[in-house]
Amino acid sequence: MGIKLKKFFRKRIVLFGVGYIALFLVLCPLMWLFGPFSYYRLFVTESIVFSSRSQIAYILMGQEKIDEVMALASLQEVVVEPVIREKSSSLADDDNGIVVESIEGRTFKGKVMIVENPARIRAAVTKDLGIAGQRLADIVDGQNAVAGINGGGFANPNSDESGALPGGVTIVDGEAACDTTGGEPMDLVGFTRDGMLALRSMTMDEALAYGYVQAVTFSPFLLVDGVPQIAGDGGWGQAPRTGIGQRADGAVILVVIDGRNAGWSMGATLRDLMNVFIEYNAVNAANLDGGSSTEMVYGRQTINRLWNILGSRYMASAFVVMPEQWQLSVDS
Repeated sequence: MGIKLKKFFRKRIVLFGVGYIALFLVLCPLMWLFGPFSYYRLFVTESIVFSSRSQIAYILMGQEKIDEVMALASLQEVVVEPVIREKSSSLADDDNGIVVESIEGRTFKGKVMIVENPARIRAAVTKDLGIAGQRLADIVDGQNAVAGINGGGFANPNSDESGALPGGVTIVDGEAACDTTGGEPMDLVGFTRDGMLALRSMTMDEALAYGYVQAVTFSPFLLVDGVPQIAGDGGWGQAPRTGIGQRADGAVILVVIDGRNAGWSMGATLRDLMNVFIEYNAVNAANLDGGSSTEMVYGRQTINRLWNILGSRYMASAFVVMPEQWQLSVDS
């Protein structure tokens, strides 16, 4: 009798669990599409629209409804708050002036790399520009760099995902590396000759005249001259994030936030990313390409957890950290 009762209750528990999961899977989309909670609808819509599966939102909601929901993001306030709950040292490379820390927030885990000398930050593009992208570790290796993070977005003609072309304006060592804008101004994230992180909207010609020597194109800007820029949660949902910032003393802050992994890290909003930079005393900071692009490499090894189960994405551009010798040769 005891064995039969155990089997009976075990079967009931399994059926209850399956039923609960099925109910959850049915109710979540219904709550998103028709529920009364505007913040929940906004959060889910943002997360899907700015993911690689954005077509799901457009099929189920339509452009008009998406525009209506997304408009809620612009009505929210800028919120500055602590978001890092735990911080620990991962490595200290005194020879290269690099410190890496692990951080953890309510919904995210990530890595923060601090580079003391901004003159050692260099933009880089795939060696097969216009043909194919490269994995970040290969870009870092090809540049003889110490470390790197992914950079700007992609130009994807005909929905090409090869990473062959960086989107917008890309400048390497003071020269035009790629321009897919047709002369239109773009949001540039990069460094000037004096080692300052400059966040400006410019054409290629304007950027070169302004003094950009290393730059990629992406947005939004998170902090500009110490002023927080992100209203609400930023309007892009929760996802893997990459960002770059700079302190008043010139030190460069590189951040990657893992995401889309329920057993590890769900990801960060743009507001979370902005607040991470604020906690690291940045005065200027910008968002870079995220999602499956988010990656940080040190010593030719990926040191964060990638979302893509296939491994590193093929990149069009990156920011790399050059060794001391490169800085001296440039200065000379």
